[in-house]
Amino acid sequence: MTLEYETRYAVGHNEAKSFDTEQLREAFLLPDLFQEDKIKLVYTHYDRFIVGGIVPTNNALNLDSIDPLKASYFLERRELGVINIGATGSVTVDGDEYILERNEALYVGSGNKSVIFTSTDNKAPAKFYINSAPAHAAYPTKKVTHKNANVLELGSPATSNERSIYQLIINGVVETCQLQMGMTCLKPGSVWNTMPAHQHDRRMEAYLYFDLPKDQAVSHFMGEPKETRHIWTCNEQAVVSPAWSIHSGAGTSNYSFIWGMAGENLDYDDMDKYGPTELK
Repeated sequence: MTLEYETRYAVGHNEAKSFDTEQLREAFLLPDLFQEDKIKLVYTHYDRFIVGGIVPTNNALNLDSIDPLKASYFLERRELGVINIGATGSVTVDGDEYILERNEALYVGSGNKSVIFTSTDNKAPAKFYINSAPAHAAYPTKKVTHKNANVLELGSPATSNERSIYQLIINGVVETCQLQMGMTCLKPGSVWNTMPAHQHDRRMEAYLYFDLPKDQAVSHFMGEPKETRHIWTCNEQAVVSPAWSIHSGAGTSNYSFIWGMAGENLDYDDMDKYGPTELK
């Protein structure tokens, strides 16, 4: 099969307190999204958010509907965000082709019936990372490059968190129903992301860690501020972050990550921050 999916049911904050390492990883880590000539999807019960990886190598791959959607086509009641972390590829939306270079994004609005993914060179395939959320309206499809993004320069070498944040599919850049996506790139010598840590009590989030050397890793911190846990992640692995959980991470090398959100509002700064000395 070229399209595979699994379902992740929601886990409550009290339940997660008793999880051991393997249970945490089974509930929140998405370890193998990128497989050649496959679409791998994870349908979560956190705001009905879908996380996926698409690697068209020898064949074009069509994003068909999956059973949990109970829809005749994938975007019948959904919107879609795509970011390419591989070589050049294209996304064809109802006959219109959009070329995506590495780290470029595409927003696809609700109501589009056909979404096809292709690599320009099958020896150097594209790797499309996707997020999808329910949509109440149909907004135009739009390509976003780093030149079009809203860019924030944050942190410093002194605190090991100097980073560039590219707000790609976000309110003010692209009109969406609830989906928000962007990319954070840490500078050499910096390893901490999202510090001070924060929660989005009004929306969930998913992280994809990439640009990480094969022999390095990122420790992703989650849980309630006074009940934190950690999950070790490797290159091109994702983590689902419930609304009740903080999210932060520290790597053994610098790296990049893609964040995607859905939920109550579109305000990027709607977060509850917790400084390093507040965490337990």
